[in-house]
Amino acid sequence: MIKKLIRSIKEYKRSTLLTPIFMVLEVAMEIIIPFLLAKLIDQGINQGDMDVILKIGGELLIAAFLSLFFGVQSGKNAAIASAGFAKNLRQDMYEKIQKFSFFNIDKFSTSSLVTRLTTDVTNVQQAFMMIIRGAVRAPITIIFAMLMAFTTNANIALVFLIASPILGALLILIAKKAHPIFERVFNTYDKLNNVVQENVKGIRVVKSFVKEDKEIKKFEKVSKSIYKDFSKAEMLLALNNPLMQFTIYTCITLISWLGAKCIVGGTLTTGELTSLISYAMQILSSLMLLAMIFVMITIAAESSERIIEVLDEEPDLKNGNNPVMEVKSGSIEFKNVSFSYVKDRNKLCLKNINLNIAEGQTIGIIGGTGSSKSTLVQLIPRLYDVSDGEIRVGGINVKDYDIKVLRDSVSMVLQKNELFSGTIIDNLKWGNKNATEEEIIRACKLAQADEFINGFIDKYETYIEEGGANLSGGQKQRLCIARAILKKPKILILDDSTSAVDTKTDSLIRKAFAREIPNTTKIIIAQRISSVEDSDNIIVLDNGEINGIGTHEELLKSNEIYKDVYESQVKGGTSNE
Repeated sequence: MIKKLIRSIKEYKRSTLLTPIFMVLEVAMEIIIPFLLAKLIDQGINQGDMDVILKIGGELLIAAFLSLFFGVQSGKNAAIASAGFAKNLRQDMYEKIQKFSFFNIDKFSTSSLVTRLTTDVTNVQQAFMMIIRGAVRAPITIIFAMLMAFTTNANIALVFLIASPILGALLILIAKKAHPIFERVFNTYDKLNNVVQENVKGIRVVKSFVKEDKEIKKFEKVSKSIYKDFSKAEMLLALNNPLMQFTIYTCITLISWLGAKCIVGGTLTTGELTSLISYAMQILSSLMLLAMIFVMITIAAESSERIIEVLDEEPDLKNGNNPVMEVKSGSIEFKNVSFSYVKDRNKLCLKNINLNIAEGQTIGIIGGTGSSKSTLVQLIPRLYDVSDGEIRVGGINVKDYDIKVLRDSVSMVLQKNELFSGTIIDNLKWGNKNATEEEIIRACKLAQADEFINGFIDKYETYIEEGGANLSGGQKQRLCIARAILKKPKILILDDSTSAVDTKTDSLIRKAFAREIPNTTKIIIAQRISSVEDSDNIIVLDNGEINGIGTHEELLKSNEIYKDVYESQVKGGTSNE
């Protein structure tokens, strides 16, 4: 796990290495200072020798200045290294997520990915900083301070030797008790983010159904769970400080008592006692720091595992050897295609699909909710891979194409298409970043969007809020269709993408397609018969299987499902009376 994480250090290796080097130098100065202070007291102040006082005083000032300089340099490099490490870690995760197929994305909730990119990375960043600074500082300080203490007076130094492991064991025990609680908290954070995300995204629905109180209670429940766990963990960790203080003052009391006896006996000087007390503070403070580092690493370990899950997730869709780099035609062929989201042949969403669609044809798809209409078309640009059989586009298996080339040749307007914050023209250029003004206007006219765009004060420079919040459902759908057209695709797929527009606009869009892009293969999924009745062929899906294929007139005569849908929509279900 550590090897995988440290790959993200990259260009910040220099700062990562300089941090502990400067930290060691700072510790060296801090260890020297009590030694010099003892000499100042014993050889200067007690002897009344001003020359010695000035000399050692100068050495103390130099040591203090060097300690400050090395500390600043260590802190500066630690900040650069940890912030850079976190930046790269977020970037690596984000880039990996962009390569995920729909199958990979389905394994993680959106709220969980957000938590991993924010809270979890922050936890790892803080632990990283503590490791390259504190994990170097604490053990070196303990070792050198202990050596200096034993050099000064071995008998009194035994107090440190006895107190240190006892204190260390108690602090580690507290940290271990807190670890499972923090582990539980991070899973609850995912739930909290999910509640917030759902509420903010669906705020209009919440308000229209007057469900603010319900949402507040739902948020309060999750938030309270985090509060209880965190307060419990923090109460455990709060024992660190009084335990530390008790140990420090106990050690100082023992050292003072033993030191006083030694001074009276002539085996210890006042300066040496002062330095022993300083070393006691350094040793015990370093133990406290080690306990804090242990807690931080314990918290970060859970976050690290969650980050590694994302980094280790391998996209299940990859290019083969020597992928085909051109889609020559928009013809589509399904050969004995079956598909399962969970990759279980006993749980198939599509079963034994066989289809032949010629280039330039317009194909309608009708079926009830859950009949796998969307699943069928998502297999064409390899958003998922088939479980059995094969799909050919332009006579070539979709798995043999370069994925980017294939998807650039297939434009999809999904059921839940997204618009992004920015101007209308910014959103449209997602389809083709190099599109000219004339191409953009033509695409918008085909999608029947040009008229309402010109009705805005800023026209094509109108700012769109996140998710298209300041547009109607029909306006969003038409902009998404225009964006798809700008790709100049070989295949255009509309997945129930005109459900929010009126029948007249829907008809105008279809007529524009037939007239302006006759060579593009068009697949239209719809709930309304009127949206597909002029198609060259209409596919009726039922429970993941093809129930019928034919023209509007042919299906009215031969297919009961199609006939029932038609009668319920056009005749109000009264034709049999």
